[in-house]
Amino acid sequence: MRKGIHPENYRIVAFKDMSNDDVFLTKSTADTNETLEVDGVEYPLVKMEISRTSHPFYTGKSKLVDTAGRIDKFKTKYAKFKK
Repeated sequence: MRKGIHPENYRIVAFKDMSNDDVFLTKSTADTNETLEVDGVEYPLVKMEISRTSHPFYTGKSKLVDTAGRIDKFKTKYAKFKK
């Protein structure tokens, strides 16, 4: 490999799925200021909205998460076009 072209901060990072609190460890260069303790060891923490444990494609379950009322806004906006 060529010298000087690869990231220096390649380390084990904890990724946390915020929708179901699942945590998994993998190597990454993602920058973060937060940490999380897993099995007595502290790791840098990256928070995610969705992961393989909560995505409908991987779980086979369709789950609707409406945090900002977007569906209601859409329905009221386009209700005038309904026949």
